[in-house]
Amino acid sequence: MGILEKIAEIEKEISRTQKNKATEYHLGLLKAKLAKYRAQLLEPSKSAGAKGEGFDVMKSGDARVALIGFPSVGKSTFLSLMTSTESEAASYEFTTLTCIPGVIEYKGANIQLLDLPGIIEGAAQGKGRGRQVIAVARTADVVIMMLDATKGDVQRVLLEKELESVGIRLNRTKPNIYFKPKKGGGLSFNSTVPLTQCSEKLVQLILHEYKIFNAEVLFREDCTPDEFIDVIVGNRVYMPCLYVYNKVDQISIEEVDRLAHRPHSVVIRSDIFLNLDYLLETLWEYLALICIYTKKRGGIHILIFVFKYLQCHRIHRTLASQFKYALVWGTSTKYSPQRVGLTHIMEHEDVIQIVKK
Repeated sequence: MGILEKIAEIEKEISRTQKNKATEYHLGLLKAKLAKYRAQLLEPSKSAGAKGEGFDVMKSGDARVALIGFPSVGKSTFLSLMTSTESEAASYEFTTLTCIPGVIEYKGANIQLLDLPGIIEGAAQGKGRGRQVIAVARTADVVIMMLDATKGDVQRVLLEKELESVGIRLNRTKPNIYFKPKKGGGLSFNSTVPLTQCSEKLVQLILHEYKIFNAEVLFREDCTPDEFIDVIVGNRVYMPCLYVYNKVDQISIEEVDRLAHRPHSVVIRSDIFLNLDYLLETLWEYLALICIYTKKRGGIHILIFVFKYLQCHRIHRTLASQFKYALVWGTSTKYSPQRVGLTHIMEHEDVIQIVKK
């Protein structure tokens, strides 16, 4: 039996199993096996040929945004309107067959926007070049999920399922669980909060499925078995996602209002520029970029855009390993200049001087 067949069999058994106290251990083991098989499915084959044309796009600019969605939802039109890049748009499906990059210039920042080929159901198993598309999406800072407003929630549910199955967690934070394998001593299990979804026995069974018999586990929040499996696997990507509903002129005003008030959602009509300004403002908020100035000796200031935590690699890739401390002037400090470390959270228009070892 191949991996795809095993995955399908486990998914059927999970759907058949009634969720109650008596079956929680069985379900936990099934989910652990499912995560293992999905990880094996995503491993690149040694006999695989060359990468698909256009997918190997160098990361550039101050942030990267991946534009994903089903075919013919308006991704190419959106890219052409928001950037100076022309992406072929037509009324038939699969107009875009490669990854097409563009750059959005906004508030002095350069945001790289990637128009990815349309995803189809089964993309996580490799259908329709789905693995290449999803691999690029994992490198983004924000995902824009372009949806056809006339299709209801069908497209959103299917895309979320595809991304979830390959370890992309949308609009979620990393589980607050400390996990460290050991060489001996068995399982050390503790929690700082009451647990209603995981028990020590279930954690032990899941660990045994991964051939881990000695480990330290500390739950700092009430997490599910799926979240604990994510911590064990360790290759999950947590990123913000904007759900953009296109073609809203083809649905009722009541439906537009319902979609617009959903969390993380924006409604647009790309070809007539409807609500694109608001989408751009919302995207900027989700990127959480701030502008800071680097200060050199002699008072020279250079403007850069970073995320709120100190990111030395944005200045130079070797700077993080040579970092000793930094002096910061601005609203993020109690006094100016203040000596800070790598965990210091910067604020807009702060000035920083980095001191190397």
